[in-house]
Amino acid sequence: MAEVILMPRLSDTMTEGVIAAWHKKIGDNVKKGDLLAEVETDKATMELESYKDGTLLHIGIDKGGKLQVNDLLAIIGNAGEDISALVKEHSGGAAVATPAKKEEAPKATASAAAPQATTTTVDVSKMEEVVLMPRLSDTMTEGVIAAWHKKIGDAVKKGELLAEIETDKATMELESYKNGTLLYIGADKGQKIQVNDLLCIIGEKDKVDVNAIVAAVKGGGGSSAGQSVPEKATVASSSQPAVTASATTASTENGRVKASPLAKKLAQEKGVDLHSIHGSGDGGRIIKADIDNYKPAEQTAAATTTSAPAAKATTAPVPVFAPVAGEEGYTDIPNSQIRNVIAKRLTESKFSAPHFYLTMEINMDNAMALRTQMNEVSPVKISFNDMVVKAAALALRQHPAVNASWMGDKIRRHHHIHIGIAVAIEDGLIVPVIRFADQKGFPQIAAESKELAGKAKNKKLQPNEFTGNTFTISNLGMMDIEEFTAIINPPDSCIMAVGRIKEVVVRKGEGFAVSNVMKITLSCDHRSVDGATGAAFLQTFKKLLESPLSMLL
Repeated sequence: MAEVILMPRLSDTMTEGVIAAWHKKIGDNVKKGDLLAEVETDKATMELESYKDGTLLHIGIDKGGKLQVNDLLAIIGNAGEDISALVKEHSGGAAVATPAKKEEAPKATASAAAPQATTTTVDVSKMEEVVLMPRLSDTMTEGVIAAWHKKIGDAVKKGELLAEIETDKATMELESYKNGTLLYIGADKGQKIQVNDLLCIIGEKDKVDVNAIVAAVKGGGGSSAGQSVPEKATVASSSQPAVTASATTASTENGRVKASPLAKKLAQEKGVDLHSIHGSGDGGRIIKADIDNYKPAEQTAAATTTSAPAAKATTAPVPVFAPVAGEEGYTDIPNSQIRNVIAKRLTESKFSAPHFYLTMEINMDNAMALRTQMNEVSPVKISFNDMVVKAAALALRQHPAVNASWMGDKIRRHHHIHIGIAVAIEDGLIVPVIRFADQKGFPQIAAESKELAGKAKNKKLQPNEFTGNTFTISNLGMMDIEEFTAIINPPDSCIMAVGRIKEVVVRKGEGFAVSNVMKITLSCDHRSVDGATGAAFLQTFKKLLESPLSMLL
């Protein structure tokens, strides 16, 4: 009987999937566990394995096409089987379900009666009632049952939420792929199930021998021909010592090793050479079971019988990394009010104001010499940042277009010059303002800067002391930062990022000498300040700092 495969929800946020590749084409034989397709979700490209044996009779969409979750992905059944009704039903057509059920009833009875009659010949791979643990992520090897939404005896419809499975990436919802009654649950809430192990049995009550299916899946049936997973494990373990020479041919294609992402990851962790393993998956593909069943001791023994020197060439395996702490963790820190304001204002600034950046190097030799002289007579110690504030204020006086704000339908050029100085505090960042900075001397700027910075760190600033800025300076030079860019602080049109002063070797006359250089970067709002305007402002700023005596006149 043909089985419809719907687009599964392969991540907790997935609503649609894109077919990245089909690994089977219409008419191909498919076995339970074979790689059927690769589906690109909103998180990753994942491998979709077949849940039953049969022939691929229908493909819902070609490579590159999109399908919504629960749309028709494929149909697997017997070769030559009529699937037109199923295609019509799952493509929005008006197929009549009742006749189809009448035809299916004898087949279902026959398939269910077979295991009752001869328990020793149960073929699990052909049991439509069996639901195995699907691989819900590309690295998943096992799942934990987070919750069952159905209990034994409940009626289940195709598309209904069956269980929640916790994988290595997220807790995902598992929907039923068929109608029937939930007859068996393979694990209770909180228990682990390996991929392809028995998750549950869904079928018609009194027509399915649950005990026979469970015994066959778990190996209790003795001669169960349909136990596909144990069969693969047996082939891999028995053939590895004897087929080392042919393993490369079986598991490679055009020089590329055919292995699942998880197998490659495990092989890397264990130091296993994939070329020495014979894949038991589809087309010789190496899967997790092959890595788990790989025994280096057997390989060494086989090599010893053929070549004595080869046995001496063994090397110690790379130890598997084990974290010291053993557990991952995190701490959630609630946002303070100031952090919320910073996030809101700077996000608006960054994504509403078109930023561009201008960087310039300034020779600070003369500024350093003048600062030393001024500090010998100044009542307050003058810092380099105080000199930057004064130079910026005087340059703004000559370039009023930079001392401006974007007002939406107009540009506002301020007649006053209020310089904001970014100060880091425990909760984030605050910008005290030095008002009329162009009219104040170095000692006044220095004293006011220290007072405002102290108030900021003690959270004692008054509203008029941190509002009204027309230009902002952010200085990280004292933290050994050489160069950076800053986000414009609204309502300003520009912010200046100041780096550290460092010594560089420069050519002077016929020889070389050491100079002190500082890098600054101006962030500009292109809506109100053009590139040439910002560059002209920086030229004036550079001239003032390189000839600092002019700031005293």
